[in-house]
Amino acid sequence: MKNYFELANKLVIRTEKSEGPICVISAPSAHEAREIMGSLQIDQHDFDSALDPDEISRLEIEPELTTMIWKVPKQVTVEEELHFDVASVGIFMQHASMTMLSADDSVSFPPKEFQGVASARDVLLKYLFVTTRHYLGHLKVIKQITAELESKISSSMENRYLLQMFALGESLTYYMTAIEGNRGVLLKLASKAKSLGFTEQQIDFLDDIIVENKQSSRQAQIYSSVLSGLMDARGSIINNNMNILLKNLTMINIVFLPLNLIASIGGMSEFSMMTQGVSWQVSYFLFSVAMLAIGWLTWFALSRTETQIHKKMTSGGR
Repeated sequence: MKNYFELANKLVIRTEKSEGPICVISAPSAHEAREIMGSLQIDQHDFDSALDPDEISRLEIEPELTTMIWKVPKQVTVEEELHFDVASVGIFMQHASMTMLSADDSVSFPPKEFQGVASARDVLLKYLFVTTRHYLGHLKVIKQITAELESKISSSMENRYLLQMFALGESLTYYMTAIEGNRGVLLKLASKAKSLGFTEQQIDFLDDIIVENKQSSRQAQIYSSVLSGLMDARGSIINNNMNILLKNLTMINIVFLPLNLIASIGGMSEFSMMTQGVSWQVSYFLFSVAMLAIGWLTWFALSRTETQIHKKMTSGGR
């Protein structure tokens, strides 16, 4: 699908004309693909790269055409796990016009973020700046989700929350790769800015974008390191919670083992013979008291033994 945009009152406005300086093509059909490659004089490789989410960011400068593959963050999908993924956008600059190619309709020009644009180069720089800021926004969301998962994992023994943390770690890896690839594009664009006709003001803005990109890269690396450590720690917490549960269940079983034996004996005729001449209410009351006493003594002995073993382990076996 093709959409044309023109510049009016320093804003990017959609137009029905097919002569706008900015053309955005999303999910092109086979006919549109042939038309694009013919009008821009690009080969099949460049066309496919613009639609490939796994393509690495790059910048190629030719006398009549500048080709840029730029990585942008995709919208978040909330299913069983949270996925933050990236997509590719192909940007083709030809004199005063710009064509943007993407696999979906993610390319847009909100008036609030695209103010004060007077040329296709201004729109390009604004788009690079907005998408770089978009990474920072997603990183903040990842930090908030990580904090929520921490509290849930601390009191849970399920793998669901741990798997969500693994998904976030994978997303951060994709983000770091995309941000670093974009950084190479920005540095190369800055080195060729004057020869491409960028003004001093545009070059200063490009330097600001490089700084924002560097901050995004540092934050992604920090969050990835923190999340990796948290996953190891939380995995240990889940195992520890499971061990505590199993320990408690084992203690309950040990306490009831002698009680089951005594109860079995008490249910035989020998017990009635041994308590002959004593009222059954009194005999069974004393029997119950004895069972409770034995159970409590067993639990006390196990707890005392566990405490002593724990002290020996914490003191290094001394």
